[in-house]
Amino acid sequence: MLRYCFAVDLIDDASLIAVYEEWHKHVWPEILDSIRSAGIEQMEIYRLSNRLFMIMDVNDTFSFEAKAAADAANEKVQEWETLMWNFQQALPFAKPGEKWVLMQKIFSLK
Repeated sequence: MLRYCFAVDLIDDASLIAVYEEWHKHVWPEILDSIRSAGIEQMEIYRLSNRLFMIMDVNDTFSFEAKAAADAANEKVQEWETLMWNFQQALPFAKPGEKWVLMQKIFSLK
């Protein structure tokens, strides 16, 4: 199993952050299905101030390209992503159109 970690910022507004967190207590079933069907076995999101950190554990069937194509073809995923972008903002060093930025692992205890 592989692990990927990502970061993105939220708009630095306490009321927007509270709404964002509320949405994540009730993620739409179609979104959960799209995550699982992509080969993502576990996903967690953590927040520090307005910075989000996401951990994804994926199985051997996972592919970034296949996930992106499936998401682009899924109206509910597109609706969710548009909704979430009302709360999120790109990291200052993100590429144009890049939302969650893949982090580089620099240490492992193993």
